[in-house]
Amino acid sequence: MNAPIANWLILIGLFLLIAGILARTGLFSWFGNLPGDFHIKREGFQFYLPLGSMLVISIALSALLSLIRKFL
Repeated sequence: MNAPIANWLILIGLFLLIAGILARTGLFSWFGNLPGDFHIKREGFQFYLPLGSMLVISIALSALLSLIRKFL
C-alpha cells in the first residue's frame, strides 16, 4: 500500500475515534434536533429528514477540506 494512502487511513481512523468518544460523552446530543430537522410521526408511519444537521455537516466538511487544500 502507498504511504500517502496509509497516512490518510490513519487520519480518518483517528477522526472517527475522536468523534465516537465525543458522541459517547453526549456532546452531540443537540445533533438531530436542529431547526430544519423534520420528524413526522403518525400511527404506523415515521419519517425523519435531517436537513439542518446535514447543512451543518456540509459546512464543516467544506471548511475542513478547504483548510487541508490550503496547507497541502
